[in-house]
Amino acid sequence: MKRIKKRPVLPGSGMTDIFSDEDTAKLFQLVHMFQRSALLHMGYIPDQNGNRYFDMAEAKEGIDLLRMLQNKTKGNLNDKETQLLRSVISELQLQFTKAPTLNRQAEDDKAQSETIRETFANPREGPVEELSDPKEGEE
Repeated sequence: MKRIKKRPVLPGSGMTDIFSDEDTAKLFQLVHMFQRSALLHMGYIPDQNGNRYFDMAEAKEGIDLLRMLQNKTKGNLNDKETQLLRSVISELQLQFTKAPTLNRQAEDDKAQSETIRETFANPREGPVEELSDPKEGEE
């Protein structure tokens, strides 16, 4: 009977057979923390209270820390680990370029929601939209 060696699992991930040792699992747990922080500060994921933040300086710091980690671990990771780290950084950089548009859209949606809420709260003071052309002398 062949004995199967169990590999460590990234804590909280529920995935098996991803990393070859506990140190690698912990390294990618750190990578995941920086990734989540960057995504949080770009407004892509909400915090535990459901709030979204937009702080590009903090997001950039998270990406820069991952790039530093990539440089410092160069030559110490296997091909799979190197590719995974590179992919995380590349994806974050792409999302970083799209984040301002996401933020503007969120602000526009919030303003529109506020206008609608105000209209229903105070219908007499809300915006009015003319549905027909005024007839001569009615203006």
